[in-house]
Amino acid sequence: MKKLLYISGILTLFVLMSFMYVDFFSSMTKVEYIDGSKTLKFTTKMNTAHISDAIKINPNTAGFEAEVKKYVNNNFDVFVNGAPKTITFTGSQVSGETVWVYFETGGITDINTLKIKNTILLSTFPKQINLVSIGYKGNQKMMNFQRGKEVNEVSF
Repeated sequence: MKKLLYISGILTLFVLMSFMYVDFFSSMTKVEYIDGSKTLKFTTKMNTAHISDAIKINPNTAGFEAEVKKYVNNNFDVFVNGAPKTITFTGSQVSGETVWVYFETGGITDINTLKIKNTILLSTFPKQINLVSIGYKGNQKMMNFQRGKEVNEVSF
């Protein structure tokens, strides 16, 4: 009887531990092609505390946006039809637990292949997953990035 109570106690402990809080690490980027301006516009959504940990600066300080810009420029690369593109940071916005980051690349007349290297937060959080949703001339594509899979490519 004691053995049964002991085993059921251990099983109960395991069940309770499975409901413990687990931090989820992810970012989401939406990519839209704007035909009129021949521009790819990027909107990235990240957790405020996570990006703050990565760049080691408080999101309420004046230098936060400049550090986010530098971080995104160092951790997000875009290649259109095999050619590297320069991304231009257009702004960011802190909204509670979320940071929105806006950037773009221009001069894109047609996309056959789009390759992205996305290492945002991967070095800080080993279980980080970055999702990228791409909209181009009525086509939708999805990419995911994680440690060991930092580069992805789609064709249109």
